[in-house]
Amino acid sequence: MLSAAAEIPDALQPQAAGSSSSSQSQASKPQGETAPAGDSSAAKHKPLPEPKRILGVMPNYRAVSAGVLPPPPTPKQAFIIATQNSFDYSSFVFVGITSLMAEGSNAHPALGKGVPGFWGYTWRGFVDKADGNYWVIWALPTVLHEDERYYARGEGPILHRGIYAASRILITPNYQGHNTFNASEILGRGISQGISLAYYPSSDQALGPFMEKYGYALGRDALTNTFREFWPDIDAHVIHRHRRQQ
Repeated sequence: MLSAAAEIPDALQPQAAGSSSSSQSQASKPQGETAPAGDSSAAKHKPLPEPKRILGVMPNYRAVSAGVLPPPPTPKQAFIIATQNSFDYSSFVFVGITSLMAEGSNAHPALGKGVPGFWGYTWRGFVDKADGNYWVIWALPTVLHEDERYYARGEGPILHRGIYAASRILITPNYQGHNTFNASEILGRGISQGISLAYYPSSDQALGPFMEKYGYALGRDALTNTFREFWPDIDAHVIHRHRRQQ
């Protein structure tokens, strides 16, 4: 089990403002030395902040901008974030789209086709999402004293940032600020998928379908973290640039 930040490779640790490396570099400068007035390199390399929504739709309330170190979330704050993620209007849109895809591909034949089948997929998908959010974001983190917010790295090589983002499903800070095994994510998704066995058809209650859904949930969270990490850069350097060229 990973118990402290010192045990995590540099590529897997967030870059915090006021880190020791920056303090050392400042200490090595002669007193009174300042950067030239026209030097904008610091501004150019300053990590971009995380927005509250991605693409103006997807909620991003769990993300913490690079260099920002807020205090541990209170149980009330964690509950609010879980509720926002579960009942945001975009959640209904996402569940609707995935339910249409599942009904179209006949993912669970016992649920049927057409409107009855679509409804069967929709309410189950929504319960899956909300149940998982409350276990992973609120209930288990409150008990285990883990901070399930995503702390963006914001700078560095693309590969390192991608590995860091995806690894957050396994590593998360505790209330003391030390990296630890992300039991809230691993156990929370497992508990949620276990509960779902009660309302999915009996044909999906075998170990194989359970592990497939469990693996999908973890993979989706890793991909979401990666998207969170790179979205500010994509928005600033790709989308906005494209808009200016139009």
